[in-house]
Amino acid sequence: MNTGLRQGEILSLRWSQIDSGRRTLTILEQKNRGRDTLPLNGKAVEVLRRRAKIRHIKTDLVFYSGNGTRINDGNLRRAFYSAVRKAGIERLGFHDLRHTCFTRMVQAGVDPYTVQRPGRWKGISMVMRYAHHSPESLRGGVEAIDKVYHNFITIASNEKDR
Repeated sequence: MNTGLRQGEILSLRWSQIDSGRRTLTILEQKNRGRDTLPLNGKAVEVLRRRAKIRHIKTDLVFYSGNGTRINDGNLRRAFYSAVRKAGIERLGFHDLRHTCFTRMVQAGVDPYTVQRPGRWKGISMVMRYAHHSPESLRGGVEAIDKVYHNFITIASNEKDR
């Protein structure tokens, strides 16, 4: 939820891809066949710091199974859905965490082009598909109308006095 990474990118993530000094990670093989270096926020850095304390001697993987191999997709999904059920959350899939990441960025007022880069999409239309506004995140936009209207009235009043 803090990186916007896809499930496969998380499961394949290796320590050699992480630069803790720069607070970045490099995606070597991704859906669009490109290579990208992405910034990490404080929450993601903290998760990686805690994870680094329990590294497995036989693997460079950040997240691994009990025997040090890549976690099986099916096992991850079973564990994820079990946790979702226990939390009482309805209709939440693993990929929804990616949507949540970019929705939070847009709701915080981050411009679409800045959201597009960590999402690694070719076009801005995918930002619109992934990120969803809430009524509160739209408030600033509609309140801007009040400011424009107030400024217009102030200017119009001052011109009458001249």
